[in-house]
Amino acid sequence: MGEYRQPHTLEELQTALKAGTAQILAGGTDFYPARVGQPLTQNVIDITRVSGLRGVTEYPDHWRIGATTTWTDIIRESLPPIFDGLKLAAREVGGCQVQNAGTIGGNLCNASPAADGVPVLLSLEAEVEISNGENVQRLKLEEFILGNRRTALQEGSVLTAILIPKPAEEDARSMFLKLGARKYLVISLVMVAMVVEMDASGKISTCRIAVGACSEVAMRLTSLEAELTGHKLTLSLLDNVTEDKVKLLSPLDDVRASREYRLDAAVTLIRRTIERLVTA
Repeated sequence: MGEYRQPHTLEELQTALKAGTAQILAGGTDFYPARVGQPLTQNVIDITRVSGLRGVTEYPDHWRIGATTTWTDIIRESLPPIFDGLKLAAREVGGCQVQNAGTIGGNLCNASPAADGVPVLLSLEAEVEISNGENVQRLKLEEFILGNRRTALQEGSVLTAILIPKPAEEDARSMFLKLGARKYLVISLVMVAMVVEMDASGKISTCRIAVGACSEVAMRLTSLEAELTGHKLTLSLLDNVTEDKVKLLSPLDDVRASREYRLDAAVTLIRRTIERLVTA
C-alpha cells in the first residue's frame, strides 16, 4: 500500500518530496474517481493543507493565485472584470462539491485537453510558479502544459501559484463560454475564452482568444487576435470570425463530437463570446 502524507508547511512539503517518488494531490477530484475500487499503491502527498498555497493576493503589477485555491474561492473572491471569464469557468467545473474541493493548480497539473481553467488562463497570459525547495521558477502556461496529461513539472518540484499580469488599460474585460452535452457535470466539447482591453478612444488595444477541447493543448488564435486589434468592440467584428480562422485547431473525432462539429462550434462560440463582451 502507498503512504499518504499531508504536510502543513512548505518546509514539511519539501521534506516529503525529497523522501521519494510520490503523487502530489491538490483536491483529488480526478485522482480518486479514476481509482475507484483499486488499492492505493503509490505514495501520495496531499498539499491542500500547506499554508501559503491558497488564496488570491494582489500586487502592484500582478495577482498571485495560490495553487490550492479552490474554484469556490475564485467564485467568491472580489476581483475586477478581467477575471469574469475565470469566474464563469469556475462555475462550469463539475458541480458544487467539485468546485469546493477542486483546485486551480490541480486543474493545470492534470493537463486534460478539456480542462476548463486552461483557455481562460491562457487568455489572461498566466504564468505558473514552480518550486523545488531551493529555487523558484516561472513558466508561461503554454510552456508548462506540453500535451495530453503532460506538463513540464519535474520530480521533486511542485506548482505553487499562478501569476496573472495586470492589464495595461482600465477597460479590460473577459468572457468564457463552454459547450457540452448538458449544462453541468459534463466534459467540454468546445471552450472559448477571450480578453479585450480598450484604449481611451474605445478601440481594442489588446485581444487574446483561446480555444480549449479542440486540440491536445488549448490554443491561442493569434491571427484572429491581430485582425480584431485596433477596431472598436462592436457586433461588426463578428464578420471577421470565419471557419478559416480556426483551421489551425486539430480536434479529435470521438464519441462526444466529430472534428467538423467542433470546428463549426468553435466559430459559433467565438462569435457568441464577442456578442457578450459587446454588451458586458
